[in-house]
Amino acid sequence: MTADAGLPDTLRDLPAWTPDAVELADLELILAGVYRPLTGFLGSYDTAMVIAGGRLADGTPWPVPVTLSVPKELTEHERIVLQDPEGVPLAVLRVTEAWQDPTTQDLRLAGPLEALRAPAHGPFHSLRRRPDEVGPHEGNVLTESPEGGRPPTPPGKVLTESPEGGRPPTPPGKVLAVATGEPLHRKQLGQLRQVAERLGAKVLVLPLLGGEHDDSLVRALLAVRRELPDGTQIIPVPLPARGEPKDREVLLHAHIAAAYGATHLLADREVEGPAIPVVVPEPWAYDADVEVWRPVARIEPDHVQAELTPERLGELLDAGEPVPDWFTPPAVAAELALARPPKLSRGITVFFTGLSGSGKSTVARGLADALVERGGRTVTLLDGDVVRRMLSAGLTFSRADRDLNIRRIGFVAAEITRHGGTAICAPIAPYAATRAEVRRMVSAVGDFILVHVATPLEECERRDRKGLYAKARAGLIPEFTGISDPYEEPDDADLTLDTSRMPPDEAVGKVLDLLVEGGWVRPA
Repeated sequence: MTADAGLPDTLRDLPAWTPDAVELADLELILAGVYRPLTGFLGSYDTAMVIAGGRLADGTPWPVPVTLSVPKELTEHERIVLQDPEGVPLAVLRVTEAWQDPTTQDLRLAGPLEALRAPAHGPFHSLRRRPDEVGPHEGNVLTESPEGGRPPTPPGKVLTESPEGGRPPTPPGKVLAVATGEPLHRKQLGQLRQVAERLGAKVLVLPLLGGEHDDSLVRALLAVRRELPDGTQIIPVPLPARGEPKDREVLLHAHIAAAYGATHLLADREVEGPAIPVVVPEPWAYDADVEVWRPVARIEPDHVQAELTPERLGELLDAGEPVPDWFTPPAVAAELALARPPKLSRGITVFFTGLSGSGKSTVARGLADALVERGGRTVTLLDGDVVRRMLSAGLTFSRADRDLNIRRIGFVAAEITRHGGTAICAPIAPYAATRAEVRRMVSAVGDFILVHVATPLEECERRDRKGLYAKARAGLIPEFTGISDPYEEPDDADLTLDTSRMPPDEAVGKVLDLLVEGGWVRPA
């Protein structure tokens, strides 16, 4: 595709490309000056040097590869326009090198970037600022508390211990940053406050955006700002997980924090060569005797209460049970529950896959009817033939169009799931990679159940009411799944059914049993 018609004439006919989530985040941070000295995407030599030794080719320390993958047709151009997912042009890449990654075989482009406009996608854009827009760390503007100061301490238990002597005055210059993709619970708040007071530093919280619940993360961090030192700032930074080793991630966080004026970074490990000193807090735990969070060194061993594990926290949220107040502030607990609703009210997609004639549509319709009869859930049936007529009219049965059909089904199913509904899908979906793509789309916003209707090909042909198999064997239908095109059987199915061995009601019952056992549907 070509670039936006609203661009200058010199750029209007350039090819346009939308990078993936990690590349878009890198693009935004390059344009904002956060990734200095980088001015664009890295070439093959710089990338190899970064991977091997954490340095650019000129010796400048840099922790992670910052690269751009493109399709083959874009490697022939000298300039391309990079745009956001809505098609808004963000920058022009002047290509200095087209190269192939020797590990992944992906084709990549390198070169400097020319900014066209500031990115506007993503939540809480009013808080997302360039480093040169950040003044003294005076804190974000929130609703004012009584008399303009801190709100009065509510009655009840003190859950984190204050250091002796109260808060020391904070001299200018020292800023302690924490980069996090998770809310700050009472332990982390206590550790952060302790280190900041020991350093005499103000606090900079950098929410790392890149997940489906970015808005909930930022709200949870804003909700606890008043429990941190005066002048705490919260500046969201686009930085999805990129699968780098933990030490490299800490180095990248230190570089980003330094760009925003931090002098120290709070992290869970020491690393060599960070842009700013990394401070590792001493261990804290909940003292069940006096009911406060405090350093472990100050607690009698038999008074240490076990912390909630991520698994136990997930179980509480799945069951709709309250998260205990000793673990996290109520405002954070509310955001956790919003981001991960109880299973009974959480959106879910049940995705049937199997050969034509396998019985998947019959079972899917039976499941939809059963769920409607039980009540408690809104149900949408996305059957293969209906989708073909209404959502994917005009597509052929080529592999590319079949993949596009499944992606469209996945997109609609993910939107239904996002809003707490139940999507039941019954396409053939013969290719494992496309099914995995749909699983990722749905799993980002809810839960995904894959049901393989593994009825043998011979039985599917025997049932062939439409005569499709006969036409395929006669060569009248090219690329027909199971005959002239492969069906890749799933190895990640949550349930496998063979409708040649059971009646439809029994098959529906097995899917219902799975949903009940998993906690998504109440027992009858």
